[in-house]
Amino acid sequence: MTDGSYGKPPLGLRLAVLAGVVFVLVGLPFAGLLWMTAVPGHSWSGPLQPLGAGETALAARLRADVEAIAAEPHNVAHPQALERSARYLEARLAGLDYPVVSQRFQAGGAGVRNLEALVEPARSDAPTLVIGAHYDSVGGAPGANDNATGAAALVELARGLAPLRGRSRLRLRLLLFVNEEPPFFKTGSMGSLVYARALRRTGEHVEGMIALETLGFYSDAAGSQHYPPPLGAFYPDKGDFVAFVGTLGSRSWVRHVVRDFRATARFPSEGGTAPAFLQGIDWSDHWSFGKVGVPALMVTDTAPFRYPFYHTRADTPDKVDYGRLARVTAGLERMIWGWAA
Repeated sequence: MTDGSYGKPPLGLRLAVLAGVVFVLVGLPFAGLLWMTAVPGHSWSGPLQPLGAGETALAARLRADVEAIAAEPHNVAHPQALERSARYLEARLAGLDYPVVSQRFQAGGAGVRNLEALVEPARSDAPTLVIGAHYDSVGGAPGANDNATGAAALVELARGLAPLRGRSRLRLRLLLFVNEEPPFFKTGSMGSLVYARALRRTGEHVEGMIALETLGFYSDAAGSQHYPPPLGAFYPDKGDFVAFVGTLGSRSWVRHVVRDFRATARFPSEGGTAPAFLQGIDWSDHWSFGKVGVPALMVTDTAPFRYPFYHTRADTPDKVDYGRLARVTAGLERMIWGWAA
C-alpha cells in the first residue's frame, strides 16, 4: 500500500519548476521588451516654451516649403508633378549655395532622381552621417505630412548646417529620396536603396543614417497615440512627442541619437527598437541603409499610429503643426551641430 505520493517530486522542486516556467513565459519576454524600449535621458515634460523669433521664422519657412511640395500628388504616376517637386527642392538647396547632385535612374517607365547636398568635412578621412527624407507622395495624396514635412525639415537642416562646410568633423550627406512610397517601397527602385547601394560600393565609412519621416502632426489628447502590440504598454497614450525608431540591429545608434536629442531639445521624445516584422518599425528610408549594414533610424510622429489622414487625399498642408515641426527641426539641428562642430 502507498499514500498516493509515490514517484512525485518534492513540493519544493515542483514549485521551483513552475516558477521557472512562469519566468520563461512571462519574465523573459517582458525583460526583452524593456531592453528594446529602454533609451537614455529624460523626455522633455511640462509646457512647451514660447517659440523664439528664430523658430517663428523657421516655422514660416517650413510652411512655405510644405505648401509648395504638397500642392499636388507627386510620384511616378504623376511624373510631371514629381519633377516639379524635385526642381523646387533643387532650387531651395541651390539657393543655400549647395551644389546639388542628382542621382538619376529609371523606375516604372519614368526617369526619376535623388537629390544630394554635401557638407564637406575638414578632413578627407572623416566619417559620414547620412540624413535623408523622401519627397514623393503616395498615390493620389498630396503628401503634406508624408513626407513634405520631412523634405522641408531636410532643407532647413541644410540651411542651419551650412556654416560647417569645410570644417565639419563629419561628412554630412543630405539626401532627398524619390520612390519611398508604394509600389516601389522595399524594391530595387526605392530611391534610398539605390543610393545606399551606390554609397556602399565606394567603401566610405558611414557611422549612421537618420530618416526624417512624417514629422508634422501632434495631439495633446489622451488616447490619441497608438502602437503595434505589445508596445503600447511601454509608451504614452498622448501623441505629443517625436519618436526615434529602429530595428534591433540599430539599437546602439537609436540610444545614441535619443540621448543627444534629449540633451539639446526641449521637446517630448520617445525612442526604441523592435523586430522589423512589427508593423511600422521599418517603414521608411532607414530600411534601405539597414539592408547595406549601416545603423539607421527614422525620426517620426509615428504616422498611421497617430495621424488620421495618413495616405489619404486629406493629407494637406493645413493639417501640419508648423510650430512643433519647427521645434523638432531646431532640436535635430542642434544635435547634429554638436556632433559635427
